[in-house]
Amino acid sequence: MSRHDQYREEVAGRANVEDTPELVAYYRDLQKKGAGALWTVANKIEPWEPASSSVPMLWRYQDLRADVLRSLDLVTPEKAGRRVIYLDNPGRSDVAAAVGWIYAGLQVMRPGERASAHRHSASAIRFIMEGSGAYTIVDGHKMTLGANDFVLTPNGTWHEHAVSEDGTECIWQDGLDIPFVNAMEANFYEVHPDLQQAVAYPVNDMTRTWGNPGLTPGGGTWTKGYSPLFKYEWDRTYEALSNLAGVSDGSPFDGVLMEYVNPVTNGPVMRTMGASMQMLRPGETTKAHRHTGSYLYQVCKGSGHSIINGQRFDWSERDIFCVPSWAWHEHANASATEDACLFCLNDLPVMRALGLYREEALAENNGHQPVTA
Repeated sequence: MSRHDQYREEVAGRANVEDTPELVAYYRDLQKKGAGALWTVANKIEPWEPASSSVPMLWRYQDLRADVLRSLDLVTPEKAGRRVIYLDNPGRSDVAAAVGWIYAGLQVMRPGERASAHRHSASAIRFIMEGSGAYTIVDGHKMTLGANDFVLTPNGTWHEHAVSEDGTECIWQDGLDIPFVNAMEANFYEVHPDLQQAVAYPVNDMTRTWGNPGLTPGGGTWTKGYSPLFKYEWDRTYEALSNLAGVSDGSPFDGVLMEYVNPVTNGPVMRTMGASMQMLRPGETTKAHRHTGSYLYQVCKGSGHSIINGQRFDWSERDIFCVPSWAWHEHANASATEDACLFCLNDLPVMRALGLYREEALAENNGHQPVTA
């Protein structure tokens, strides 16, 4: 027989009602009428602090790469829609999330392949991992893509991905807010009536128009809720990080960190997902902190380790790892001579917009966690 008092706490101000035969009969009667007594679940649904069902994980690229490439021979883009191996967090398998409300996967395409154009309510990003010749078309704007480029395909935009005939096999990380939009019961999906869209502008026009530091185009207007800079190039990002590292000590928790922003508003690139790039200088070890929001990291340069809730994860280039909401975490660069760079996809825009963002530094042990696993 299930208990109704399993969440009771002997703390003033918290629900602390013990089961009795009379109460159990009362609860059953309420259940028949599609209702329930709040005090039986209050302490569960209002925890003292966030209790993420996501678990810290690391997906090793070299373990997955062969499986990603094998899918080339098993399914076609036409049959699969998108040839993707998604990242499954065991605590979030029911919603196909890598962490929190963020979905992620590794997509692969051959030279000459072009996936069908589509659009959906979910917002999406791409982070290029390997290969040459990849390109994306977003609402008629075509952009060529290179390693470590960060690409937006915002919600509601027609988009498609392809690799040119003279390119190589390409792999990139997809990141979408599908679980979040599904939780809001607001997801729509459409396939383009022509399966492909025409390129209506000069190639890389949005980068040339909006990607000039400190400058916006004269007469340029942009009123949409996402960044017009659909592609953030790696070379410029790394140069900006290096420049900042030369004049700043950075953060004790994140090293040298810069957020990708909408050049029109200086806010997040999209309403529901944000992104950042951080540099850990040679030998740098950060201190531990925790904050609300879910974080998915990809190692785009170097090697090192992160400690997440006392568990150590050693990473190298192209590995992906997650930090669940309110989990203690700290990072370390393994090299004494080279920097390491971590790309991070997060749901910070939602946390900030709803007033839910909170951050806390670890006060004990000089800011470092004891490693328990």
